[in-house]
Amino acid sequence: MRKQLRYAVVGLGHIAQVAVLPAFANARRNSKVTALVSGDSFKLKELSQKYGVSATYNYDQYDALLASGDIDAVYIALPNSMHCDYAVRAARAGVHVLCEKPMALDEDECERMALAARQGKNGSGVKLMVGYRLHFERANLEAIEVARSGRIGEPRQFSSTFTLQVVPDNIRVKSALGGGVLYDIGVYCINAARSLFAEEPVEARAIAAGALGDVEESVAALLRFPNERVASFVCSFGSAKVSQYRVVGTKGDLLLEPAYEYAAPLRHKLTIDGEARERRFAKRDQFAPELLYFSDCVLQGREPEPGAAEGLADVRVIRALYRSAESGQAVMLQPFEKRERPSLEQEIRRPPIEKPDVVHAQAPSGAS
Repeated sequence: MRKQLRYAVVGLGHIAQVAVLPAFANARRNSKVTALVSGDSFKLKELSQKYGVSATYNYDQYDALLASGDIDAVYIALPNSMHCDYAVRAARAGVHVLCEKPMALDEDECERMALAARQGKNGSGVKLMVGYRLHFERANLEAIEVARSGRIGEPRQFSSTFTLQVVPDNIRVKSALGGGVLYDIGVYCINAARSLFAEEPVEARAIAAGALGDVEESVAALLRFPNERVASFVCSFGSAKVSQYRVVGTKGDLLLEPAYEYAAPLRHKLTIDGEARERRFAKRDQFAPELLYFSDCVLQGREPEPGAAEGLADVRVIRALYRSAESGQAVMLQPFEKRERPSLEQEIRRPPIEKPDVVHAQAPSGAS
C-alpha cells in the first residue's frame, strides 16, 4: 500500500501559498504535493521551483492531469464558484477530493459533488472532505467540549463578530466568483454555532448593509435552534479585524478571542459562577492536520468527517440567510439530520510555519 497520498494543489492564490503548500512539510508522513494547477504561468514556474514540484498544469490541462495516474487527490483552493465543477471532474476521474470551504454555492452543487464522490469512476467511489481546519484545532474543539460538558450549564446563546478589511478588487467581493461575506467568513460563525449547540438551526433571519465590489459589505444574522436557543453574528468586509465568539450557558460563558485565526495564538476566557479563568493556545499549523487526516482516511479506507453532509449543512444556512436578507422575512429551514460533530478525538497538532513570500497573490486586505 502506498504510504503517501499524491496531491495536486488546484489554485495558487493567497491561502494556497501562505498555508496549504507550506503545510505539506508538516504532513509528509502520508501526504506529498506532486502537481500544481494555475492559470498563471509565472506562479507555476516560481512555485514549482520553490517546492520541488516538476508537474505543472494550466486549467485547460486539468482533465489530462486527472487522467494521468500521477496524482491520488486534489486540494481545491479555487474561487467558490469553481468548487463544484473541479470537484465533480476529479471524482469522476477516480481522484479523491479535499475542497476548501464553503463546499459550494448552493444545495444543488453540494449534492452533485456528493453524488460524484459516491459514484467515483466506474462505480468505485472516492473520498470527499471539506476543509474545516478548525475541526482539528484544540481551542475550538475544547470550546465544543466545554459546551457539551455542562460546565457552563445549558448553552443558550451564541454570538460572534468576524470582520476584516477587504480591498475592492479581491475575489471575495466578486459575485461571479462566489464572493460574499457569508460564503467567505460567515461560514465560520455558522459552523461554530452548529458545533457548539450540536443541533441544526430551524429559522434564519438576516440584514445586509452596504456594498463592496458587487456583494454586500456586512451581514447581521440571527439563527434560531431547537429548544429556543439563539445564535447571532455580524460579518463584514469593511471593518477592523475582529475574530471572536462567545457561548453563554445557564451557569457561565466561554469567550474565544481570537477564535477563527490560522496565523495567531487563540485564547479562551471561561467564566463560571462569576469566576473567570483565561487560557492561551499556541499558534499551530492548522492545514497540515487536514492533509494528515484526509490522507489517512483514503489510505485506510475510512470516511472523512467533515464530509459532504457537513458542507451542505452550512451552505443551506447561508442560502437561507441570503433569502431572508433579500425578502426581509424570516426563512424556515427544513429538518436536517447531522449526527457527527467535531470532538477532541480529531485534534492533530503540528508546529507553526513561517509565512512564505507569495507570488502574484494578495491577502484580502491587499497586502502581499
